[in-house]
Amino acid sequence: MPNVIEKNSISSELAQRMVDAALVKAKAIGVPENVAVVDDGGNLKAFARMDGAPILSIEISQHKAYTALFGFATQDFFKFIQTDPSLLVGIPQLARVAAYGGGFPIEIDGAIVGPSASAAGQFRTISTAPRPDSPSSRDEPLPQE
Repeated sequence: MPNVIEKNSISSELAQRMVDAALVKAKAIGVPENVAVVDDGGNLKAFARMDGAPILSIEISQHKAYTALFGFATQDFFKFIQTDPSLLVGIPQLARVAAYGGGFPIEIDGAIVGPSASAAGQFRTISTAPRPDSPSSRDEPLPQE
């Protein structure tokens, strides 16, 4: 059995491009947001806070991204946990888990390489979180770590 494994993780460059694309979208719709991208281990890879974005949403954006490590968009994750009362009560009690919309897994070649999320404190607005199907995420293949 090997002592080491190979895995793909989002590069800093791609994470930053995705944050930049989300900021452009947020500016276009006039909503100041916090945007976070984490790697496949839930570690912050890229982040931006627009002027006027709520302070509390700094942490919320990072929690949404972390939650997307489960492999679901966070709004779908909430729908999933609603089917089991024990999950509905227990999961939201976990540190860093956010069961509301705005977080998306970034999947490349079948592997989750790092989720992304945005938070503005205005949950009725359309999320500007960078998504894996956006052009900024397909510009080049991910490097192997």
